[in-house]
Amino acid sequence: MSGPTLYAALVAFGVLIGVASGLLGVGGGTLAVPFLTLVVGLSQHSAEATSLLVILPTAVAGSLALRRRRIGNLSLALRLGVVGAVGSVLGALLALALPAGTLRIVFAVFIGLVGLRLVRDGLVAERRDA
Repeated sequence: MSGPTLYAALVAFGVLIGVASGLLGVGGGTLAVPFLTLVVGLSQHSAEATSLLVILPTAVAGSLALRRRRIGNLSLALRLGVVGAVGSVLGALLALALPAGTLRIVFAVFIGLVGLRLVRDGLVAERRDA
C-alpha cells in the first residue's frame, strides 16, 4: 500500500481507533499495532512505538469529552498516569531488548488473554442478567 491509498487507509483507521478508544476505553494499541504491522508493514518495534505516540492525543481528547460530563476520577487518573509513565519507559526498554518475533508473540498472547477474559466476563454477565 502506498501513496494516496495508504493515507486514506491511515485516516480511516485513525478514526476507527479514536471511536474504539472513546467507546471502549482502550488506548488503541490493540487495533493499531496489528494494523501497522500487517497492513502498513512496520516492524513490531516501530508499530508499538507509533502506537504509544497515538495514545496521548487520543486519550486526552476522550478524557476531555468525558470530563465535561463529570465522568472519571481525575486524581486517580493522574496518579496512575505518573506510575504508568514510569512503567512505559521500563516496558519500552524491555521491548527494545527483545527480538521482534518474540515481541510479536508476547503481544499476541496478551491480546488473546484479554479476548478470553472479555468473553468469559460477557458470558458470566449474560447468565446473571438472564
